[in-house]
This record gives sequence, structure tokens and C-alpha cells, in this order.
Amino acid sequence: MWTLYRRLREESRIPWLLFYAGLTIELLVVIIDKSNYTNPIEGYLFRITFLLFAAKVLLTKYDWKEWALLFAFEALGFISYRVTGANDIIRIVTFVAACKDIPLRQMLRYTFCVTLAGCLLIVLLSVTGIYGDISLTQAYGRESAEETRYIGEEAAVETRYTLGMGHPNALSCMLLMVTALGVYVWFASLKWYIYLLLMLLNVGVYQLTGSKTSMLITMAFIGGALVMSLCKPLREKKAAYVCGFLVFALCIGFSVDAAVCAQRVREAQWNEFFYENPRDNSHIVLLGKIDRHISGRIVSLTDSWEKNGMIQTWSLFSKENNMSYYFDMGWIKLFYRYGVIPGILYVAACLALLWQFARRKDACGLVLFVAFAVYTVVEAHLISVYIGRNYLLMMMGSVLWLENWGKEIPERGRT
Repeated sequence: MWTLYRRLREESRIPWLLFYAGLTIELLVVIIDKSNYTNPIEGYLFRITFLLFAAKVLLTKYDWKEWALLFAFEALGFISYRVTGANDIIRIVTFVAACKDIPLRQMLRYTFCVTLAGCLLIVLLSVTGIYGDISLTQAYGRESAEETRYIGEEAAVETRYTLGMGHPNALSCMLLMVTALGVYVWFASLKWYIYLLLMLLNVGVYQLTGSKTSMLITMAFIGGALVMSLCKPLREKKAAYVCGFLVFALCIGFSVDAAVCAQRVREAQWNEFFYENPRDNSHIVLLGKIDRHISGRIVSLTDSWEKNGMIQTWSLFSKENNMSYYFDMGWIKLFYRYGVIPGILYVAACLALLWQFARRKDACGLVLFVAFAVYTVVEAHLISVYIGRNYLLMMMGSVLWLENWGKEIPERGRT
């Protein structure tokens, strides 16, 4: 039996097939979620992918330290499950563990192809009128409270294009995700005119959706990748990776600050409108100005009776009621939905991944990491029950195992 097990683990393609079967289902679930279709069996599909990834883990070789680390994180996930009733952390830990020994470029290239094909299919079905709305008419909250709520005016209604993805922001978001993943996978071979075409595509999608945040982050990512492509000495500079760390730390710090001060920001904006004086310090006034540029996302944390998302609603392992309330700010959602301890561990894993990018001089990885960190400040796309959304998990699963700690990421060509 032991000989058979070793042959299955080391000589057969069964572990590889189990992993890609699970990954395919996870990616298809993401695509379905982005469409207008409501998936009635989503929970069952998550159970299937968990079993597939767990089987892959059982057919993967780990040393005793890695097994200890895996059991510790699974225990953390079990505690979260008992507290919240959601098994998200168990699924994520199992997926990250299953990524071991799967070539990173191969995994990311496959993810890119499936995701791009799915998005194009959604767009095609929409524009041909077969399935999915091509546009959405509603109020998008661009106006400030001073322009609407305080004076009793209704927010302006406008029409934006969704191309079958349910919301304009979803369309713009998927452009960012697919662009970032494609550039990362083929970074070594991309020419300057490809970056130019991506820039033009980004501007074109912005004209359809009006989604400023995704457009700006996509543009910054493309520009950063182009700079790293043309300026090879910059890839070797430690200062570039230190700057990446500082941006990441600023994103976390700003999010925590927003969760602490959201109510004061709301009151300061009210006071400034009605009394022409915010009646608070310059720090709160600055947060209020930033809040106006991010469509009131900070103040939105105070919209519910319990002030869901504000720091007083955080706990060590979250709670059941926190699993269903929705807001946009991703880093705040991380600590609110999953708890402070899991949130800190995820941040630590992100820092470990950034350290690996620095060790391996993976400049495009740095640019992708920073772009995702900034994007997660205002959007919660990566902090989700959908594993196939978060490409950083795949990178963590490939390079953060102790056995792979000092190894180079597989080259960007064939894997």
C-alpha cells in the first residue's frame, strides 16, 4: 500500500489532475458570479473543490514542519468555522497547501486563459442579446451627501455599460484582474506597443463604465510594468521593494484609520455643511476630503445601526453576523469578516510574498502586489469567498512553502 501511495504521489498525474479539476471549478464559479446568473449550487461546488484540493494535499509530499504549519492553519480555520459558521478559511488554507509542486507560471497561465475566455463569453452573450443586460441605469453615488442627502435631492440616475457583468464596476474590475495576470505571466516577452494597446483598452472600458478607481489602478499597473520592463537596473534596486512595502503598510494603516474614525468623518462633514466648520482636527478633515474622492466609502461604514465595518465591530475571530454584511473597503472587510487574528496572518503572508519578490528580483510581481494592495483599500474583490479571484493565494501556495523558500520562481516561458 505504501508503494502504491508513493507511486500515485510521485509518478502519476493524479495529483495534478485533482488540482486542476478543483481550480477549473473555482474559476468557473467566479465567472458565473460575474454574470447575471444566480448560481443555485454554489455551496455544493465549494464542497467539491475542497475535497479535490484536500485529495491533492494528501498526495503531496511535505516535511514535518510543513505539516505542522498546515495543521496549525487548519485549526485556525476550524475555530473560525465554529465561530462564524463559514468555512472560508479552511477552504483557502487547503487550496494554498494544494498549490505546492504546481508550476506557478503554468497555474497562472491556465487561470488567465479560463478567466479571459469566460469574460469574453459573458460579453459576447450580452452584446448579441442572448443573455445578460448590456447596460445598467441607476444612481451610482457620485454626488456627495452635501449635493443630495443634506438638501433632500435625489441622486442623479445615469446609464453605464455592464456588458453582461451585472455592474459597471465588475466589468472594469475584471479588466484590471485579467490585465494584471496576463502582463505578469508574459512580462518577459511583452513589447512596448502591447502596453500601449492595453492602455487604450483601459481608457475605452472607462468610457463605457465610468469606473475611475479601476481605470486609475489599471493605468498605474500598466505604467509600472512598462517602467520595470524598460528599466532593467530598477528591478535590482532594493529601494523599489522597500517602496512597495511602504505603500502596502500605508494601505493597511489608512484602512485601520478609516475604520476607527468613520463616525467622526461623518460628523465633520455634517458640521462643515451646516455650520461651515467641521469642528474637528485636520486629520479628520483630511480623511473627509479623501472620502469624497472615493465615493463616500469611509462614511458608508456608519450607514448601519451597528456601524458594521468600524473597528468596534471587529473581533478576534469575527462572528456569524459579520459574514453577510457587504461594503467596499477590502482591507477593512478582511478584519471585519474574518477576524483580527486571521487578518493579521493574511497580512503577514502578503509580506512574506513581497519578501520573496524582493529576493527573486521579481519586479512585475512587485508592481502587481502594490496595485492589488491599493485596489483592496477601496474594493473588496480579492477579499472574498471566491478563491479564484485572488491570484496572490496561488503565488503564496507556490513559493511560501519551506521547501521552496530559496528557489527561483519558474521562468516565464514554458513550464
